[in-house]
Amino acid sequence: QVQLAESGGGLVQPGESLRLSCTASGSGFSAYGISWYRQVSENRRVPVAGITASGATNYADSVKGRFTVSRDNARNTVFLQMNSLQPEDTAVYYCNARRTGFEHWGQGTLVTVSS
Repeated sequence: QVQLAESGGGLVQPGESLRLSCTASGSGFSAYGISWYRQVSENRRVPVAGITASGATNYADSVKGRFTVSRDNARNTVFLQMNSLQPEDTAVYYCNARRTGFEHWGQGTLVTVSS
């Protein structure tokens, strides 16, 4: 069983950066693929970036070249480095951990980009 906790959200101005962290408690973290989602409407979350258990990464077109996802299995943590933030990046960001038969979500962290 894995529990996830996101951190690192906050208020920044356009063009600035933030680094989000998703830290897991429990065992087996290294076997999970981890994805970052953001809430775009009341009932819809969209994937932003992900990293597989083997370290392969993928990104939504809207964040390619600006966001970087990485993982540190020794610290049970996945990071989302967000650069050149824009107002349209404003959202609650969620961490998702998935492997065969298991899926877990964190509680989310709010990112606000505003001048």
